[in-house]
Amino acid sequence: MPIEVTMPRLSDTMESGTVVKWNVKEGDTVSTGDVLADIETDKATMELESFDDGTVAKLAVPEGESVAVGEIILILAEEGEDASEAAESAAKSDKSSAKKQESGESSTATAEPKAKTKSDSESDSESDDQEPKDESPDDSTEPKQREPDQPTSNGRVFASPLARKIASEKGVDLAAINGSGPSGRIVKKDVEAAAVAPASSRSSVEPASSRSPSTSAPDFDSAHASTVEAATKTAAPGQPTLMQGPTLEARTVPLSNMRETIARRLVESKQTIPHYQVSVDADMDALLALRKQLNNQLESQNVKLSVNDFLVRACALAMHQHPFVNSRWKQEGEGKNTKTSIEILPDVNVAIAIALPQERGGGLVVATLKSADRMGLRAISSESKRLSKKAREKGLTLEEMSDGTFTISNLGMFGVSHFTAIINPPQVAILAVGAAQQRPVVKDNELTIGNVMTMTMSSDHRVVDGAMAAQYLATTRELLENPATLLV
Repeated sequence: MPIEVTMPRLSDTMESGTVVKWNVKEGDTVSTGDVLADIETDKATMELESFDDGTVAKLAVPEGESVAVGEIILILAEEGEDASEAAESAAKSDKSSAKKQESGESSTATAEPKAKTKSDSESDSESDDQEPKDESPDDSTEPKQREPDQPTSNGRVFASPLARKIASEKGVDLAAINGSGPSGRIVKKDVEAAAVAPASSRSSVEPASSRSPSTSAPDFDSAHASTVEAATKTAAPGQPTLMQGPTLEARTVPLSNMRETIARRLVESKQTIPHYQVSVDADMDALLALRKQLNNQLESQNVKLSVNDFLVRACALAMHQHPFVNSRWKQEGEGKNTKTSIEILPDVNVAIAIALPQERGGGLVVATLKSADRMGLRAISSESKRLSKKAREKGLTLEEMSDGTFTISNLGMFGVSHFTAIINPPQVAILAVGAAQQRPVVKDNELTIGNVMTMTMSSDHRVVDGAMAAQYLATTRELLENPATLLV
């Protein structure tokens, strides 16, 4: 029997996942523990490991495709089983399961042990869509009369890729179609039926060829050509003359699961947490000199300390004098039974923000340095580098991103001098750090040049008031300006 690998639930809030990259191809032999694919969840990009031995019979989902948890993404042929027959058998089984669900019969679907969060009967086999059939509107089954298929919370209509392609070609509005596939999914026959239905009985999008010039989207090449042509002509009186050159391409970029989660959490943070900011400048001359000396001495050991390593250490140690910065707002119950309190946290876990490259979908993740107040500079440097490299190349685990009590967002490497950041709930503060830049400063009543770094802390005013934030920043600044205290 073929083994159906489904989209697993890799986080507690995950509803769908995107196959960023397949690490295997059809015909490959895989063993338990082999990495099958890189899966983007709502929180991070993670590796999907195989729990069985076998041969890859079919990759059911192309790279870049987002599918619901529980849908089939790969089919494995067991030892001694022909891969092509396994793929065909799985397709027939999936087709039979879909028919049973439409007729109200119960169906049993096999699923990978980690992914039994949704029934595999929700998976929509594309075999009906991929095998051409001579169907006429009279022979096709009319879609069942049910509640209109509503877009998901992220605005995505539940439809197969082939159905989307046909709808685009025929100018059919998917949002107006009642899907007849599993769980109301729109499949090929639904779009074809809607395309030939009377205009009065459906909402349709006019084909691009039939739209009026004022409403149709212009072809990019022709629009570009006309722009260049217009630029070469003499401008009308009062109109500026446009220079020749490349133009930007108008396009719509779909949101990744991670970007959707970032957007939702940041909106929630700004709407529910009363933010305010306090800034302070730190003299970095002594720290930069000590860092240079230490790096010269540790070069033979392949150790190179960054300014951020000193910053993590200083922020962590300052928590012992200002524990309310290392806390969270706690709310229990609802209505009149609501109870609120401030929970002082025993562990100081400093999270560092890491920007991901565009080839991995972009976005931002936070890696957590557990018990940072008990880590030396060398340990902080080593762990920070390890987490940053793993985040950009393979993806962090939930354990490596969880339990942060305070976050540092450093944009100094980009030359940014000052910015503010949004608090990452349930934390109560986040520190935005700019670059250490040369500025005119006064020392011993004389004007000179010094290296100054601006730090801005965004705080939850329910927990950390202005004086408390100022005192915490003052302690952090004192530690940075006297860096020898960070070595002990």
